[in-house]
Amino acid sequence: MYVAGFVVPVPKENFEAYKAWAKSSAALFKEYGCLETVDSWEDNVPDGSQTDFRRAVAARPGERIVFAWQVWPCKAEMEAAEARIAKDPRFDIPADIPFDHRRMILGAFSPVHTMGRAGQHAPAPLMPPQHPPS
Repeated sequence: MYVAGFVVPVPKENFEAYKAWAKSSAALFKEYGCLETVDSWEDNVPDGSQTDFRRAVAARPGERIVFAWQVWPCKAEMEAAEARIAKDPRFDIPADIPFDHRRMILGAFSPVHTMGRAGQHAPAPLMPPQHPPS
């Protein structure tokens, strides 16, 4: 199992457009081997005293935070898919994308613990992170 995730601000009036974009994007990622996608709309995103989701993506008034992730079978399969995706014109950024993709933060992660997915997505054996926490 390998997880890619992102956080992005979306204008609240673009909620339906974002849902449609997420659904169509998920179908494309599935073609490339993605096992699962989850797109989550802000419900309880508190302001922090030093940092928070809003500051991380320079959210503006009227924007809501989306927290999303993808589950891939493994890092190698995700990386191979990314190489093919880069050549697929369906993944070109459309002019009418419902958010400012320049303020998206993203990353990919090796799980260190999972719960609740027994038999659904077998996680790879736990490997030490490539860059251990400091």
